Amino acid sequence: MTSSFFPGFALGFSLILAIGAQNAFVLRQGLRHEHVLPVVLTCAVSDAILIAAGVAGFGSLAQVVPGFETVMRYGGAAFLVWYGTRSLISAWRSHAGLEAEPRNGGKTALRTVLLTVLAFTWLNPHVYLDTVVLIGSISAQYDDRLSFALGAMTASFVFFFALGYGARLLAPVFARPRAWQVLDALIGLTMWGIALKLVTM
Repeated sequence: MTSSFFPGFALGFSLILAIGAQNAFVLRQGLRHEHVLPVVLTCAVSDAILIAAGVAGFGSLAQVVPGFETVMRYGGAAFLVWYGTRSLISAWRSHAGLEAEPRNGGKTALRTVLLTVLAFTWLNPHVYLDTVVLIGSISAQYDDRLSFALGAMTASFVFFFALGYGARLLAPVFARPRAWQVLDALIGLTMWGIALKLVTM
C-alpha cells in the first residue's frame, strides 16, 4: 500500500500547493476565523470526489484501450514539465506577497461563503486538468490505484485543514515575496522529478 499511497500523497500535495484563488480564499477565511471548518471540508471533499472520478475513469479506460496508458503517461509528463517550468518562472520573476488580510466588518453568511468556495473549486478548469486528468492518468501506472487515490485525497485534507487553521501562523511568512519564490521553486522541481519518473518507468 505504501508504495502507491505516498506517490499519490506527494503528487496531490504538489498540485494543490500552487498559488490560486481557492487557496487564497481559504487562507483569508482562516485569518478571519470565519466558517473555517465548512470551507476546508468543502474543498477537501470536492477534491476527493474529483480524484475518485479521475482514478476510476482512467483506470478502467487504460485497461480497455491499447496504448492509452503510454499516451497518458507521456502526456502527463509533458504537462508536469510545463507546470514545473511555470512554477520556476514564477519563482524567478515574482516580487509580490499574497494579500490576505482580514477585512473589517461583520461575518459573511455561511451560504455566501460556501457558494464562493464551490465556485472557486468547481468552476476552475485547472481543477479538472490537475485533479481528474493528471492524477487519474498517473494513477494508471500503479497496481494499487485505490491507495494512490487515498494518498492524493489525504493530501487534500491535510493541506486544506493546515491552511485554514494555520492561517494566522502562515500569513506573516507568506506576506513576504521570498517565501512564495521558495515555494514555487519547490513545486517546480517536484513536478520535474515526477515527470522524469514517468518517462523512465
